Amino acid sequence: MASYLWRKYADLLYTKWEKTFLWDMIEPYRRPKSFTPLVSIYVAAFYTRVIGSAITGQLYKEKYWEDHPGEAVPMMKPKFYYGPWKVLRADFLPPNQ
Repeated sequence: MASYLWRKYADLLYTKWEKTFLWDMIEPYRRPKSFTPLVSIYVAAFYTRVIGSAITGQLYKEKYWEDHPGEAVPMMKPKFYYGPWKVLRADFLPPNQ
């Protein structure tokens, strides 16, 4: 019984190797995989982020206007950037710049 199992196992390995060998020969002639699913996921993620940031900006403006009616809304501080940041506006620049 053991020799029968070993023979079956050897046959399985040989046919497995044979199949792998055949598929490796055919592989260069296969159609390339499509990038459509990956591109559609990236496009959906991009537009989701754009819509989310627009909603966040609008909510920030409305909250600021409730506390300071009639004033100009300052720029919102970046949420995930903790380094130094400074906004240079043209009307506040010194005359030589």
